[in-house]
Amino acid sequence: MDLSVGNLGHLFVIVSFVTALVATFAYLKTTLAADTPAEEANWKQLARLAFYVHGLAIVGVVASLFYIIYNHRFEYQYAWSHSSLALPVHFMISCFWEGQEGSFLLWLFWNATIGIVLTRTAGSRWEGPMLTVFALVQAFLASMILGVVFGDLKIGSSPFLLLKEAMPDAPVYTMDPAFIPEDGKGLNPLLQNYWMVIHPPTLFLGFALALVPFAYCIAGLWRNQPLGWVRPSLPWMLVGAVVLGVGILMGGYWAYETLNFGGYWNWDPVENAVYVPWLIMVAGMHTMLIAKKSSTGLKTAIILTIAQFLLIIYSTFLARSGILGNASVHSFTDLGLSGQLLVYLLVFVGLSIALVAAKWHLVPADEQEVSVYTKEFWLFLGAVVLCLAGFQVLSTTSIPVYNKVAELFGKASNLALPADQVAHYNKFQIWFFSVIAVLTGVGQYVWWRKAGKGSMNNLMNPLILTLLVSAAMIVLGGVKNPVYMVLLTTALFAVMANGSILLGIVRGNYRLSGGAVSHIGVALMLIGILFSSGYSKVVSLNNSGLMISRSEEFTKNDNRENKENVLLWLNQPVRMGDYQITYRGQRLEVRDMPGYVPRKAVDVIDGDFHGVAKQDLTLNGKAYHAKGDTVALYPENTYYEIEYRDPNGKIFSLYPRAQVNERMGLLASPDIKRNVGRDLYTFVSSVPDPNAENQWAKTETYAVAMKDTFFLNDYVAILDNVVRTNEVEGVTLGPGDAAVKAQVRILDKEREVLMQPAFIIREGMVAHPAETSDELGVRLSLNSIDPQTGKFTFAANRTQRDYVVMKASEKPLINLLWIGTMVLVVGFTMAAGRRYRENRKMVDKDEKETQKSKRNTNAPVSVVK
Repeated sequence: MDLSVGNLGHLFVIVSFVTALVATFAYLKTTLAADTPAEEANWKQLARLAFYVHGLAIVGVVASLFYIIYNHRFEYQYAWSHSSLALPVHFMISCFWEGQEGSFLLWLFWNATIGIVLTRTAGSRWEGPMLTVFALVQAFLASMILGVVFGDLKIGSSPFLLLKEAMPDAPVYTMDPAFIPEDGKGLNPLLQNYWMVIHPPTLFLGFALALVPFAYCIAGLWRNQPLGWVRPSLPWMLVGAVVLGVGILMGGYWAYETLNFGGYWNWDPVENAVYVPWLIMVAGMHTMLIAKKSSTGLKTAIILTIAQFLLIIYSTFLARSGILGNASVHSFTDLGLSGQLLVYLLVFVGLSIALVAAKWHLVPADEQEVSVYTKEFWLFLGAVVLCLAGFQVLSTTSIPVYNKVAELFGKASNLALPADQVAHYNKFQIWFFSVIAVLTGVGQYVWWRKAGKGSMNNLMNPLILTLLVSAAMIVLGGVKNPVYMVLLTTALFAVMANGSILLGIVRGNYRLSGGAVSHIGVALMLIGILFSSGYSKVVSLNNSGLMISRSEEFTKNDNRENKENVLLWLNQPVRMGDYQITYRGQRLEVRDMPGYVPRKAVDVIDGDFHGVAKQDLTLNGKAYHAKGDTVALYPENTYYEIEYRDPNGKIFSLYPRAQVNERMGLLASPDIKRNVGRDLYTFVSSVPDPNAENQWAKTETYAVAMKDTFFLNDYVAILDNVVRTNEVEGVTLGPGDAAVKAQVRILDKEREVLMQPAFIIREGMVAHPAETSDELGVRLSLNSIDPQTGKFTFAANRTQRDYVVMKASEKPLINLLWIGTMVLVVGFTMAAGRRYRENRKMVDKDEKETQKSKRNTNAPVSVVK
């Protein structure tokens, strides 16, 4: 056992926790000593040093943990639980944050990185109070991975725990205290996707960025500057919104590519818990834009800026406390950290409420009421609708929390999450975002003074154009649901109104167009979501009249899955809508070879993640491996080739994958044919276990003469010929050896299958290797030849034919969702860049004034008598 790296890593954790506390205290003293420059400078020097050491310690923890994972140190519980020998490097990175301790460490890393940037960019006015908040947050997060026990009190869960410490009662350690497993449990198969390499870091970067405007807000209230914090924090709020939004959408795309529920968003409680802070972040950003001219906007900006960070902590509590139980597929089991998470949440809720209450009187009052024709009114109205949308999601998502709170007070609560969560949330969110779409269009016109008191008629042109285009799309797209008509029309209005404003802005200064671009992105996303979700069309309709399965999964909801899946036998074409589809067999993925190879082309070595090539492995004329070579495989997943032939005769193949997992059952992931107007989404719903041995029925024998017909259960077989051969697969024939092959034609409905079992005389010994047909489920061998009677004796066995049960659907205009996402990112980035440049100028100006003030303070004073 290598204990040194674990001990070093744990030492780094302790150093990171202690230095976070030191930095918190030192930055606190820096802020309190702001009126005494010499004392302030001394404390700031200590605070920065402590925070820099804290950052280095976090890097040390990260390096230690990755060393353990990368070098397969399975004596450590974290490596054994989340990795295995078969994982490539990029999935080892995913292992890093699969566990709770690793994800907390990722959050710590991003916070430390941003904190160090702020020590250099925030300016002397803000660094002290801001970094006090940052360092305090880091102390709480570092405590989550501390793994220290004081009596019955456990603080944190260490990622450097040895396996024998995590499972001290395991019998193996009684027999061998130095036992080290040969391999780990491996990464969750659903996380073995490239999106899981980049999605969690992006999401946690969004979490870290949410801390910046919160820290600015707390600093502003603390220093009695309730408005001054808005300008420097606005670019960070914009960047945080775009990063967190991209992280959420990456998760949606991962779900679309990896899970098989047929979509990208399932309103899972953990998904919702991250979605709500993003909504509040966007709402807060809009109120910050009007804070300078509206007391109501400033007050709302303070509340929402604080709320978006507290909701990040709340989402962490929901996901990691175990309170959701089985309500979410994303939730973690409780590692005993729920109490710490609750303390973390309550401390910042308490401090925030106390500070806001104490400083509320400093917020200036409005001199006059805000008019309905002002940009402040429309921005505030949009923020209110975003908050209502977030509250609706949060109130339902928190039902398990309500039940837990009731239990703590001795009450029994029977509240349950909606049976159909997708329908429940969609019913409300469609209307919220229909209103938001309208507000984005009207608000942009008012913002740029294209509309206002006495001039709202300027909106008529985009409105008329919207009605014409939406009417055409409703008719051509077959939109009959009135609610969908409303959403489509409002989204198109947002595109037209913001597009009109965008054209005007671009003629002047394109850097000012971030808001219009962002709103167009949101509108395109709404249209893409509407058509891809609301009008997704199942094309794999079962028209055979036969029930595929009697399991509950297939029979519930009026036999829905039996009606929406097709059964495909190997190499047997089936008509499916406009397509002819054929299941072509099982495939495996060779590590150093693109594409897939037939499963029968490789003899898989159990538990070794390697196989032996049974034939030359080539692709597009290029040879990758010769027969007999040992090849490295990704054996966990089996791919199923589904050949499509479209009405124009074009042929393409999709390769949905599945894994029969001992812990999780059948894990199926789709393959997607991406087209401009729609995606073809295909996955397997049921497959025979690819690793199971075939169960063969009782052997039956047939003695037949040349050209005779005989019956193999449901098939008609004809012995066409028996010919001499010099080649038999798997057998080397010498000069004195002899071999023949029977040519047996088997008739199955509209096709014929040729089987050629061999009869061999080699070195005086007789052999009769069987030939197997997976598409027929038949094993046939030529057992004997009688020259006197001219009869040939065959032995036959039957087994289950190779098959898949497949579901396919078409998702129209889904590319508008992804295009809208990119447009939204561009718009937010443009807006953030603009606000950053404005803030940088003001920071530089403030620094010059501060330096000038210090020089004047330190100048010698002449005394005139």
